[in-house]
Amino acid sequence: MKILITGGAGYIGSHTLRQFLNTKHEICVLDNLSKGSKIALEDLKTIRDFSFFEQDLSDFKGVKDLFRREKFDAVVHFAASIEVFESMQDPLKYYMNNTANTSNLIQTCLENNVNKFIFSSTAATYGEPKSPVVSETSPLEPINPYGRSKLMSEEVLRDASRANPQFKHCILRYFNVAGACMDFKLGQRYPKATLLIKVAAEVAAGKREKLYIFGDDYETKDGTCIRDFIHIDDISSAHLAALEYLDNNESNVFNVGYGHGFSVKEVIEAMKEVSGVDFKVELAPRRAGDPSVLISNAEKIRKLTSWKPKYDDLKLICKSSYEWEKQC
Repeated sequence: MKILITGGAGYIGSHTLRQFLNTKHEICVLDNLSKGSKIALEDLKTIRDFSFFEQDLSDFKGVKDLFRREKFDAVVHFAASIEVFESMQDPLKYYMNNTANTSNLIQTCLENNVNKFIFSSTAATYGEPKSPVVSETSPLEPINPYGRSKLMSEEVLRDASRANPQFKHCILRYFNVAGACMDFKLGQRYPKATLLIKVAAEVAAGKREKLYIFGDDYETKDGTCIRDFIHIDDISSAHLAALEYLDNNESNVFNVGYGHGFSVKEVIEAMKEVSGVDFKVELAPRRAGDPSVLISNAEKIRKLTSWKPKYDDLKLICKSSYEWEKQC
């Protein structure tokens, strides 16, 4: 197959690109490099060559021209704005970059007979769940524009597939992605990252002065938010499994997580232990839009696809992130 990966220079996109480059598929990448890393793409070309198109999905005509010219068979769609707090401050950016651009991309797929679509969604679509563990059938009640923009994109996908039965999709709702490749050759390069484990690793490596805990008055065991942290290599392998699933199955939605969570304070202690650095931590007010607990029930993807996670270990995830920060 000829596969287009949008946002392939980003954190999750580049790690997934790496896994796809170890298959026989012909791979192409589209990224506007606003947050993606050209260095990561250059490093990945040492595995094997692939086509790279520096383009923005908001350039609707350019995207349509690209599809007519390249004749893709499948799309793996990562390109999006992803920061919860920013989405509260600039919601229209999220509805444009996420919902509008995804809708245009889906329309372009339909116009060009691209009938497989893997969508990068998020656990933020669940909002503040009544149960700490959420399955794919849990209520979808996002509490921030980021989650709403992704849920709207999911609905567009579902409607497009209902109206066009040949167009099949998999929606992957990620939980909290973290870490770096286990050989430490690829990680997150974005300098203003907000992901907890990434930030903790930067502080431990001396790249930031301190780490902030945003609120310690949540209704959790230690007052800090609890999240289901999943290693980047396990997230990226889920996209291969999802694409394989569509060969012989209809559209579906899958949670991608480990099914258990750790608090912010537990992550900090794990990072201090693996790094050997007792870095500075400071309490700050809650951030708008942060739910107290989000943990996946991910039995469905394990049961229905070939996905087999390998790195379900908080200290291992922290260690991979720390080792990456020390060298990059």
